Amino acid sequence: MKVIILAGGSGTRLWPFSRGSFPKQFLHFGDGQSLLQKTILRFMPIVSSADILIVTNQDYYHLVKTQAGAIDHALEKQILVEPERKNTAPAICLAVKYLQDFLGCQEEECFLVSSSDHLITPPLVFLEGVACAKQVAKQGRHVIFGIRPHKPETGYGYVKGVSTENPFIWEVERFIEKPDYALAQEYVLSGDYLWNSGTFLFQAPFFWKEIERFCPSIWSLAKGSFKEMGARFSEMPDISIDYALMEKSQSSMILPLDISWSDVGSWDSVYDVLEKDVNQNAKVGNVLDIDTKNCLIMGGKRLISTIGLEDILVIETDDALFIGRRGESQRVKHLVEELKKRNTKEPYEHLTSHRPWGYFTILEESERYKIRRVIVEPKQKLSLQKHYHRSEHWVVVKGTAHVTLGEEEKLIHENESIFVPKGFVHSLENRGKVNLELIEVQVGAYIGEDDVVRLEDIHQV
Repeated sequence: MKVIILAGGSGTRLWPFSRGSFPKQFLHFGDGQSLLQKTILRFMPIVSSADILIVTNQDYYHLVKTQAGAIDHALEKQILVEPERKNTAPAICLAVKYLQDFLGCQEEECFLVSSSDHLITPPLVFLEGVACAKQVAKQGRHVIFGIRPHKPETGYGYVKGVSTENPFIWEVERFIEKPDYALAQEYVLSGDYLWNSGTFLFQAPFFWKEIERFCPSIWSLAKGSFKEMGARFSEMPDISIDYALMEKSQSSMILPLDISWSDVGSWDSVYDVLEKDVNQNAKVGNVLDIDTKNCLIMGGKRLISTIGLEDILVIETDDALFIGRRGESQRVKHLVEELKKRNTKEPYEHLTSHRPWGYFTILEESERYKIRRVIVEPKQKLSLQKHYHRSEHWVVVKGTAHVTLGEEEKLIHENESIFVPKGFVHSLENRGKVNLELIEVQVGAYIGEDDVVRLEDIHQV
């Protein structure tokens, strides 16, 4: 079996933690493992790293590589970058084609497609469901993993099922998009509706036949080799796999699972999955709470203190604070839309930005200067570059910097500094075994991140 993990989404419903440059799948909630890493580890008991393919886009490639590589370096070679962002149907078709052309899939091999940003417990019950779904898929069926709802939920899609002779599998009667609360209550009470988890399993030959029948616009562009499909990828329709295939096929089955599942799609769902204290507060970070009940409080370095709060969400980052009432966190997307209208950077960027070579954090910024803390990981190197509008001053705090400045190469040790004049070609490298940490002061008429002319970049994919 091959596992396809979709990791290209850029949702911002968990703002201000989730941003355009660092979306939900790369977040963790206090335990050090991101949602992407949890997803990968979920499948490791039943497949090898060579059987996992992570699909993402150019913007997130290095984040995926870093987080997947922390689990197994072999996974760094199991990443497929989409030629451009589309939707789940084109992405899945591209992944299947890649696996068939390059990873030697058997003719009747099964493929499991999973989102990268869901929480599932207990994993053993889920994996038992995978084994059951494989047997059904071999009979020429698509198997959707459905979750028995334990409460009315308006943020999820539902599937109505009809029981069969097999107590472990249902036929699909219809799909329902996110219902209102009254309908969601009816669905939970009826017992005939399941949450659509977005995870499904199929065999490749049957999958392609169904794509040809129900989505010819994709099929016509997917025919031929992986290389040929990639060249035509920009012509692919922007459509989800549910709309393209699952809701049209008469061969879709649904596997009901009694497990704890969440797409972690709102702060309310984060509250649901985190451990609570005696006052039913879920807390991450440095928190002091007095007479506070049923709250979600998440922060970082700064102390968050509360008195007399109940049913409140408090989410703090270095540059933004969100406070809302529990039960209304789906409205965060409207807040983010308003911020985008105001042309602010907060929907897109954190103060800390990740790069292939490490990361940097903006400590202070004004119109003509910017101060950053820069971390370059061992054996990593920044691109050979120059700036037209700013000069830079680097002070090494930890490690040794190997600096190229014009025609010269210099070693800069701890508590030493170097000045990079405007227009000079330069590069920075860490040849050591520990992180290189430095403070960078930029001064100039324009200090935007796009004032970079890259002459050589080893990190281009």
